[in-house]
Amino acid sequence: MKLTKMNTQLNEKDAIQDMLESEKQLMSFYTTALFEGSSKSLRKSFSTHLNSVAENQYSLFSQMSSRGYYTPTPAQKQMIDQTTETFKKEKKQLEAN
Repeated sequence: MKLTKMNTQLNEKDAIQDMLESEKQLMSFYTTALFEGSSKSLRKSFSTHLNSVAENQYSLFSQMSSRGYYTPTPAQKQMIDQTTETFKKEKKQLEAN
């Protein structure tokens, strides 16, 4: 089957989803670069870019949410409490070492 423009064009939902996934990936890359940056000016630059990408990601999320394309499931209190306890235990272990 030969691909043509007509059968390869993304609809609005898929296009925004693709942009959102790209922003998430950029956030991951900038976070790693920030952690591994060797100079203060380089780390500041990565931090600035990370914040910019985070704003873009939130904007795309908001657009998807307002159009009904992305509806996150609210976390239940029990799960929040359990995760909080897990992190408190991990923090105590790190502080003890």
